[in-house]
Amino acid sequence: MRVDEVPERIVVDASLGLKWVLREEHSDRAVALGPGRNLLTSALFWAESGNAIATRVRRGDLDAARADEVFRDLQTVPLRIRPLDGTSVTAALAIARNLMHPIYDCCYLALAIEENSVVVTADRRFRSAVAKHPPLADRVLLLRDIVLS
Repeated sequence: MRVDEVPERIVVDASLGLKWVLREEHSDRAVALGPGRNLLTSALFWAESGNAIATRVRRGDLDAARADEVFRDLQTVPLRIRPLDGTSVTAALAIARNLMHPIYDCCYLALAIEENSVVVTADRRFRSAVAKHPPLADRVLLLRDIVLS
């Protein structure tokens, strides 16, 4: 799929969001997805992003000052945050049971279903799990499969 074919409204997970603020493989594709799109995410996004940044600090990939800067930069992205409440977790739990996949990713997928949208992710394992379930397969796009025009 070309970047201009990606829907106007997308659900963003932490794996994609971090590519906006860290120079990583496919960051150029992530950056190309931002302008002109309505970017939705779950409140879970902040904890997952913070965890991923903390992991990079523990591994020695980032120092504390750079980690703080990255998280501040991420907070400037114009995301529409949806709450993570009992109703949304109930929906995610049902999906997680069906996919046999961690509920964290399924929170984003439940939001995409609720919003009649798609999740864009850099998480190949998540995309693979969803691809095995035809009714959900079109709800998750893998960042690496998006072609820059």
